[in-house]
Amino acid sequence: MAGNSSTPGATVTSRALALLGAFDEHHRRLTLTELADRAGLPMPTAHRLVGELVAWGALARNAAGEYAVGRRLWDIGLLAPVQTGLREVASPYLHDLYGATLATVHLAVRDQTSALYVDRLAGHASVPVVSSIGSRLPLHATGVGKVLLAHAPPDVQHAVYADLTRITPYTITQPGLLRRQLARALRDDYATTTEEMSLGACSLAVPIRRGPDVVAALGMVLPSLKDRARLVGALHVAARGIGRSLG
Repeated sequence: MAGNSSTPGATVTSRALALLGAFDEHHRRLTLTELADRAGLPMPTAHRLVGELVAWGALARNAAGEYAVGRRLWDIGLLAPVQTGLREVASPYLHDLYGATLATVHLAVRDQTSALYVDRLAGHASVPVVSSIGSRLPLHATGVGKVLLAHAPPDVQHAVYADLTRITPYTITQPGLLRRQLARALRDDYATTTEEMSLGACSLAVPIRRGPDVVAALGMVLPSLKDRARLVGALHVAARGIGRSLG
């Protein structure tokens, strides 16, 4: 259950938010019963509020009777400052990188202990890519995530070290090894992964700085890291351009 909003005194707003909060990366489509259960609401209350959310566009109902997050929430989410300013500034650089490499290009920021993907251009190469705009992936298993983790506060790093989930046989699950990789990322100013998030996919990523602060990461997904020096150079050029544009 995602939460419990059936306690006395719960407001209509808190109940509606509990319904929206029932969705996550692993629960993208839910029946009305599942929504009520995960939100901790009585069925009649959930039924009434879900109807209002569908009418407003916050939720959408498919032919099978399942509900998903609606387009109107997506449109509103795109207005968030982390999305609008960064995405607008970075967009031409992402397109330049994509045009030069035909690789999948990522723009991500840190959201607590996850990498939040705020933009993505899908490459032509047949490389498995699990990210999508708006998705959150583990910091320790992604190139952009390792860059963001290397520059994260110590408490964030410790929280990640304590929960190194294995996603593929190659995911780094030893805290000591991850610490060494993060130290290397700080030294070399880029990070890599090799089949750590999905089999058959490698990644390169570099930090984007606004002044002295790392505010985002720029990365690409590739079948191998054999052309690393050229690609890291291209990523750094784009990251510096984004950083200058951010002011």
